[in-house]
Amino acid sequence: MVARSSLADWEALGSRRAAVNGIELAVVDHGQGPPVVLCHGFPELGYSWRHQVRALADAGHRVLVPDMRGYGASSRPEAAGDYDILTICGDLAGLLDDIGADEAVFVGHDWGASIVWSMALLHPGRVRAVAGLSVPVSPRPPVPPLPILRRRLGDDFYICWFQEPGVADAVLNRDVRRTLLGGGTHAPAWTAAGPVPGLPSWQSEEDFGVFLRTFERTGFTGGLNYYRNMDRNWSLTEHTAGRTIDRPSLFLIGADDVVADFMPSGKLAEVLTDLRGHVVVEGAGHWVQQERPDEVNAALLDFLASLDP
Repeated sequence: MVARSSLADWEALGSRRAAVNGIELAVVDHGQGPPVVLCHGFPELGYSWRHQVRALADAGHRVLVPDMRGYGASSRPEAAGDYDILTICGDLAGLLDDIGADEAVFVGHDWGASIVWSMALLHPGRVRAVAGLSVPVSPRPPVPPLPILRRRLGDDFYICWFQEPGVADAVLNRDVRRTLLGGGTHAPAWTAAGPVPGLPSWQSEEDFGVFLRTFERTGFTGGLNYYRNMDRNWSLTEHTAGRTIDRPSLFLIGADDVVADFMPSGKLAEVLTDLRGHVVVEGAGHWVQQERPDEVNAALLDFLASLDP
């Protein structure tokens, strides 16, 4: 089975604009059947799911893939406060309203995973099932997350470094190719000079060009604003303390994903009461659905098939 899709395949799907929650989302909307919403992370686009759309649609699902708020062709509000988790989940609820659906299966990668876990806690009635890739869910911490991260990993840990408005933005915007191909867990990895890394083996220059051209146009501030709401999100979701996610769930991660070094998945069972799979894709890193689409698609299709009709 070869799941890889080209830019031409993606463009053939078309895109539309959906008015939701006071903004507009650019959405690929393909297939018929129970809806599945695919949410990307940072620094990504809906295009990150290009290898999944047809596989899920061919299995009998209506697949919706937005450029999330702040990204790509979707609206990019300027205020950091417009990117808190209640608002982002409001976008997804609005997307269901847009298609007249009561509920959907939500699948997210990276920040998208954090968002779909939150969607299941904040709007359980609109979540048929939930799958997170790379970023696990864990019980709500007793204190805001940023002080914990600063104490454990230092002020130059990338999430901490991202907090000051305008600082990381300027560095990341200066050389978009380097930003997309470099990166790391601490600020020096983003600010370092020297040769720009080459493309990974799983990404073509054509595919990379989609991300390059888009972020050269938009910059990275929209995505950075998600990070700038982390402590605010903690305050806004106090009412979810102690809640569990009782919908069918799946967690998937690449065995070589660096996220596992600072976000372990050992507490999944404390939140997920119907965990139907914990899949580790050997040899895969952080960008797992792009790196290993066959394995990811197989896991998602098995998970979807496990749901009640």
